[in-house]
Amino acid sequence: MSNKSAVITTPDPRLRKKSAKVRATDEDVPKIIKEMIESCIAWENEHEFELSAAMAAPQLGYNKRIIVVREDMGNKDNATFVALLNPEIIKTEGKTLYDYEGCLSVPTIYGKVPRPAKARIKAMLEDGSEVRIKADGFLARTLLHEIDHLNGILFIDHIKGERDAFYQLDDKGDLIPLDYDKNIKDNKDLWPED
Repeated sequence: MSNKSAVITTPDPRLRKKSAKVRATDEDVPKIIKEMIESCIAWENEHEFELSAAMAAPQLGYNKRIIVVREDMGNKDNATFVALLNPEIIKTEGKTLYDYEGCLSVPTIYGKVPRPAKARIKAMLEDGSEVRIKADGFLARTLLHEIDHLNGILFIDHIKGERDAFYQLDDKGDLIPLDYDKNIKDNKDLWPED
């Protein structure tokens, strides 16, 4: 396992591309999944106050429709992940909830992002079998965040222009508001096309 994560960050243009579908039999899929899990753990080891809940393949520069999701998001000591291939949103429902999100590919910035409370997802497991997931709460939020990555969308895109939606961690691990005009509005790392 690498000591340093290989996660690509904004403004890398690969984060803004739509990803291609994969087959469970594709030769490179197991290698990419292994690299994703190792990178999640390496990134987490570099960030004392943060948990790597999930990752999408584009975050390592692979524009392929693969995500990995931590089995137990409440336990940093449990580093078991599940890989989902070609995940699709079948349905979202429930109230729109605002909660904090961060992203391995958007370093130091967090946002209070609106997402549906519930999501139904269809995907393929690494063995090629189909799975359907009914998710709510943090799992729904996480799956929607990762599927956004597969479509070239970052969490910051959902809150662009929202002056009081951006935060950063202080040295104690607490979220503090960012000055929108100073840190976000004209930040070419976040929105290089603007």
